[in-house]
Amino acid sequence: MVAIAAGDPEALRTLNSRYGGMLAAVAKRFLGNDSDAEEVAADVLWQAWREARSFDPARGSVAVWMITLARSRSIDRLRAIRSRGRTRAEEPAAEAAPDPAYEMDRNQRAHSVRRALTELDSNERTALELAYFSDLSQTEIADQLQIPLGTAKTRIRSAMIKLRKALIGGREQP
Repeated sequence: MVAIAAGDPEALRTLNSRYGGMLAAVAKRFLGNDSDAEEVAADVLWQAWREARSFDPARGSVAVWMITLARSRSIDRLRAIRSRGRTRAEEPAAEAAPDPAYEMDRNQRAHSVRRALTELDSNERTALELAYFSDLSQTEIADQLQIPLGTAKTRIRSAMIKLRKALIGGREQP
């Protein structure tokens, strides 16, 4: 991120090769459409280029920052699509042949994340899943789980900290 903040285009290429596929996968989970997901991934990489100086490694890893940006952009795009009345049936369906190296890397990451998720307390895992995959606010999560708002926030934060430790522990931090 330091090199990107300094304007090094090679660092942006590295960031794209390391996280581009993951960003598109996160976006596709929300949007269900490859072309929108790819646009979100490109937008996030452009945002990372513009705002690299605002990245704070004390608040989390580059991967977490990028995923958070992708999640926010995906939700924004989904809301825009819904407000325009565009349906998924109207979306173009183009599938590219998967890159075997990318698929292996993606599968290894997915396995690591699934393993880390199984190590979470079930209450934390439930709160985290609702936060990231159900498009619910923290207040809505607290209501759905019938717990105080502070408890919901604590569970989500605790789960994120445990996940970060588990995922960083298995590899070098980017």
